[in-house]
Amino acid sequence: MRDTSGTKMSGKRAASRFSRLSIVIAASASALLSVVGPTHAAPAKDPLPADIPDYRAALNAVKSTDVRNAVCRFLRTPVPTGDAGKPVQTIPETAEPCQGLPVFTIKDPVAGNEITPGFAAGTARPLPTEAIKLTQLVSSLSTTVNGRNATVILAPTQGGGWHLAAMRDGDSDATYAGKATAGTLVFTEPQIRGWYQLKLLTVEALNDQARQGLGGKASVSLSDYQKLVKARYADKLPGSEYDSKGYSSGYSLQRTDDDASPSALLLAGGSGTALVLVGGAAVLRRRRRTSTR
Repeated sequence: MRDTSGTKMSGKRAASRFSRLSIVIAASASALLSVVGPTHAAPAKDPLPADIPDYRAALNAVKSTDVRNAVCRFLRTPVPTGDAGKPVQTIPETAEPCQGLPVFTIKDPVAGNEITPGFAAGTARPLPTEAIKLTQLVSSLSTTVNGRNATVILAPTQGGGWHLAAMRDGDSDATYAGKATAGTLVFTEPQIRGWYQLKLLTVEALNDQARQGLGGKASVSLSDYQKLVKARYADKLPGSEYDSKGYSSGYSLQRTDDDASPSALLLAGGSGTALVLVGGAAVLRRRRRTSTR
């Protein structure tokens, strides 16, 4: 008769090792996710992203009649051409701004993240939670309207909620922001219009501007990326001489006194044409292309 006690003991030891390995893998995965931060993909049973505060208010904003009418006025106004220094163009008020335009809807907004001032200054640690910050929500249209699309930009309202801050021609912002997946973050470097994806502690370029920002590389470590942005912006942050001359943008939310108003001014980061709401008046302006050299 064969002695199976050794075999049983070996099987128990193997099962024990497998159990411990499963626990280690699960713990490691949990730790990695906690480093990366919450995902922007909503769980199947919960349609509201847990990492975006007051997301229901954001949904209500993009589905409101006021925002839809503002989009229609924007789409009816030709994009200005020529010198960026020309006076801003006032968008005319119309009783039925959407009348005669093709039917469209505004997609659910997604997170618009940017690098933080502390990360750019080199004072924050190269960790996702200290390097990246949610600054706005962006959304695009379900279809092109007369050959154009638009990006709707929502800004946080003081005391909670979201309000329409600006609109930009095209849908690239919403397209890039929507590339966030489970366990990753997508963020922008507004000064150069660069878009990146952060996977754990690796920064990957999503567009040509981002690749130029990484010195021609496809990806770098988060700590190496911090060295690059520190060299570019450490002397150009709010309060610097560069900022006082009006060249700096993207690292502080520029607000008016009436920040709680739906028509409060929040400048859209980066260059390009954007509709900005100023005290209830809609104007179209072309941002000055910022030099970081």
